[in-house]
Amino acid sequence: MERRSRSIVAVVGGAYLLVASSCSTSWKQFAYEGFDRDEWQQPERVIEVLRIDPGAQIADLGAGSGYFTFDLAEAAGPEGVVYAVDIDPDMIALLEERSKEKATTNVRTILAQPEDPGLPDGEIDLVFTSNTYHHIENPTEYFANLKDDLAPGGRVAILDLRPDAGWFQRWFGHASEATKIREEMGAAGYEMEAEQDFVDRQSFHVFVPAGAS
Repeated sequence: MERRSRSIVAVVGGAYLLVASSCSTSWKQFAYEGFDRDEWQQPERVIEVLRIDPGAQIADLGAGSGYFTFDLAEAAGPEGVVYAVDIDPDMIALLEERSKEKATTNVRTILAQPEDPGLPDGEIDLVFTSNTYHHIENPTEYFANLKDDLAPGGRVAILDLRPDAGWFQRWFGHASEATKIREEMGAAGYEMEAEQDFVDRQSFHVFVPAGAS
């Protein structure tokens, strides 16, 4: 799996959104990514534990410039599709540029609205999101509506920064308590399928619609 340079941006979210809206695309890339994300994020292991089937239809919700997007696309294979969803036009443009550079044929970009990811109904096998959950204004309503986009057996994987990830997360609320995520997803009509604890700065949950497991 290809490792990206330190200048490549991470997914939408995290502490860096304070600067992102007013800065150039190249600064956004650096600000989202930081210096050591590959070490603490363990992206290969994250994707491995998700057990993605070839041909899967995946939504990378808050894709940014594709920190996870292109690895997800590799896991899904040429018969699969990754919908790279973001509300930032700069990141959508960058994703499209990177897709051309990599000659990636199974990534589709979606410029979404904050309340609607714009996904095809009933087709998504996996909704994946990292460092985006805490930016969703009403996650219970958002993910309740998102159930319409899931295929039978569809899952939602949520990685989000924990409040103990750093002082910025604590002071400015760029994090979510794991218990809060579970409570809100339960209220949205999901049940937890799995929880992982190997990512240093994030909680990591996988949910399925209630009654589906």
